[in-house]
Amino acid sequence: MERTFHMLLYRAFHAQRNALRPHLGELGLGAGQPKILGYLIQNGSSRQRQLAEYCEVDPAAISRMLDSMQKGGFVLRQGDEQNRRCEQIVVTERGREAYGAWQGFCREMEEQMLTGFSDQERAQFADYLSRAYRNLKEGGESGA
Repeated sequence: MERTFHMLLYRAFHAQRNALRPHLGELGLGAGQPKILGYLIQNGSSRQRQLAEYCEVDPAAISRMLDSMQKGGFVLRQGDEQNRRCEQIVVTERGREAYGAWQGFCREMEEQMLTGFSDQERAQFADYLSRAYRNLKEGGESGA
């Protein structure tokens, strides 16, 4: 197996995604939708633009995801009292329950993925991934 960082990250990402993908279908969610639910649960009602920025995707993609999530009963769109042209996205009880189940699946996958890692190694690994992400984000924003 190739041991370059980009290939190791690629393989780990795909193995993680493949481990979790079946659970999306069980919950009635699509790719990226648990991230939206988590954001809404943690931050409260939000505008579509905020969700797009958080998910790092264009607003049109978020709009399509929200359409699907609304049809599934996971979120509601409500009028924004401060700006009538905007809507606030609110998570429903069904969305909260689905996200709770998703978190359980993620914990199981993480335990499997990190079997044999000490607590210190887990903390270091999380720190390394966070730093790598920041480096890429900062490099892309500065035009480097």
